[in-house]
Amino acid sequence: MEDVSQGLTEPLIPSSEALEFLANIELDEVQQCLFPDSLVTVSDTGKELGELCISIQKTVHKSQLCFLIHANSHGAIDSIPCGTSITGYVSPTFETLEQEHHEYVKLQGHNLDRKSHMVQQDGQLVVHKVTQEEEELREQTLTFPLTSLRGFVSEASNLLLLRILAQRKNFPENMKFLSFDAETQICLSTYRELGEKKQVIGRETMDVFGIERIVDTVEDIPAMWQCYFLHDGHLASRVQVGSPVMMKLLKLPEFITGDDQDDKPVFEKRSLVWEEDMQLYSKFLDRKEELKADHMSYVRHHPELRALLADFLQFLLLRKPQDIFSFAREYFAPFSSQRSPGDTFKSTRSLT
Repeated sequence: MEDVSQGLTEPLIPSSEALEFLANIELDEVQQCLFPDSLVTVSDTGKELGELCISIQKTVHKSQLCFLIHANSHGAIDSIPCGTSITGYVSPTFETLEQEHHEYVKLQGHNLDRKSHMVQQDGQLVVHKVTQEEEELREQTLTFPLTSLRGFVSEASNLLLLRILAQRKNFPENMKFLSFDAETQICLSTYRELGEKKQVIGRETMDVFGIERIVDTVEDIPAMWQCYFLHDGHLASRVQVGSPVMMKLLKLPEFITGDDQDDKPVFEKRSLVWEEDMQLYSKFLDRKEELKADHMSYVRHHPELRALLADFLQFLLLRKPQDIFSFAREYFAPFSSQRSPGDTFKSTRSLT
């Protein structure tokens, strides 16, 4: 396990403006950011190449109130399949409690797959990286003292921070946070306003507010993203500077503000006995048979599933352990392609 803090002669520090901004974020502001976004990836000719989905919701992680942030982007650029997924747990104070980041590119004869898992553990942030390039597999574990990560913004917390900035619109100029570059080295990430412009979304022309994020790198040119948001924080467009594609919102989302909720009429609840409703009951039976057929088809096409479960049950009945959950975890551990040094990452399925 490598302690990268030992190699830092002059540690980078975030700006005072960035630290003050994080300290002044209210929980009510974060509550206004709990909604999904869905955009499509388009080429410069307007051809749809993929999609981007982002969701943020409140949850509890290891008995701690936090926010589950999930982002998934996949598609094909120049007929090359590629994608990124991020799942992270972020505290109300913007600490990243745990995060999993997966990137892949499938070139003909040359596939690249990178996974990283970070988790807070014993006063440190432990990052476990697995990179597979064709048949070559590389693993690395890095540790960062939490005391050295004040003002750190992960890829997951960045998605929440952008919504906060978009809703406020006015924020300090010198907004520099700590972050990781592509090689998981500590660097600075800067946020600055791009102002407002017009964007056509569906049949409407909307005012959108722009934010640019610049992530410095130790050995390469900085990476830059430009995002534009609607007034309520919904993402309207996103592009990485230099990329041939852009992610765009095709239709206006439905977003209910607090005022709108107060104006909604209140209807008396009525109990529904769906079994007595012929139409609902018919749909239930149809859906039941559809799922049953789909599940049976999956089992038929994956005979290894029956063999795997049969072996597990046979071993379980032979051992008869008191703690079945611990027994199952140890039994299936060798099948895991990535085993972090900490607790196994628990994704509830709720970019870069």
